[in-house]
Amino acid sequence: MSFQNKVVIVTGSSSGIGAAIAIKFAEEGAKVAIVGRNQEKLNNVAKKCGKPLVLVADVTKEEDIKRIIDETLRVFGKLDILVNNAGIANPARIQSEDAMAVFDKVMTTNLRSAVYLTHLAAPHLVKTKGNIVNISSVAACRIFSKDMFAYSAAKAGLDHFTRAVALELASSGVRVNTINPGPVVTDLMENIGKTKEQRAAFFKEFENTMPLKRVSIPEEIGDLVLFLASDKARAITGSNFVCDNGAMLSAVLLEMLEPKQA
Repeated sequence: MSFQNKVVIVTGSSSGIGAAIAIKFAEEGAKVAIVGRNQEKLNNVAKKCGKPLVLVADVTKEEDIKRIIDETLRVFGKLDILVNNAGIANPARIQSEDAMAVFDKVMTTNLRSAVYLTHLAAPHLVKTKGNIVNISSVAACRIFSKDMFAYSAAKAGLDHFTRAVALELASSGVRVNTINPGPVVTDLMENIGKTKEQRAAFFKEFENTMPLKRVSIPEEIGDLVLFLASDKARAITGSNFVCDNGAMLSAVLLEMLEPKQA
């Protein structure tokens, strides 16, 4: 698949799934704007993306979201593909003291940022007959943990937002789709404070509960993003693509994200 001269924004692309997506687009000839909060991590990704536009930005801040769109248009002159990937998975239960603070932070990061970026990007995507790929989660479809009500709600909202916007933009030739990954080996667990040993045990336990007895790597999600963003998927819009090694088929309640009681 060639994306020669296509312009792509990938949020949350300083590591993990977002980094893999950005690198794959760059390898296929795209001009990529990589977005994240960590300058050092972005610089490391940039080395694998040719000459990307590097944007240190926080998608919870409106001024930063506006800058992401404005700078991309200033440097590259157009926008063909928006990948809303930025997200956090802060744990909390509904009875936790910090339940609402966690909820607000997760919803702002995982859902509101995608809505606002889409709002600003849509007119430019209409011009190029471009498309949007939103990175959701199997947690949007099924509850895997008592600790993740905010994350599940945000991702479920993202899925339905995708369908609503896909219907609106279809008449303009713009497609909008969602990918729902299951467990993927990224630094997400590190970012919420898990130790190296805890992360290794977490993913090993996930492997054992998966019907395919494996968890995904970020590049697998990147491959699916490129397919959905390509002309090969020209008839696909408003759809969810689950990539989870069979997690949705498992009868086991996966509560690996819960803190263990002493």
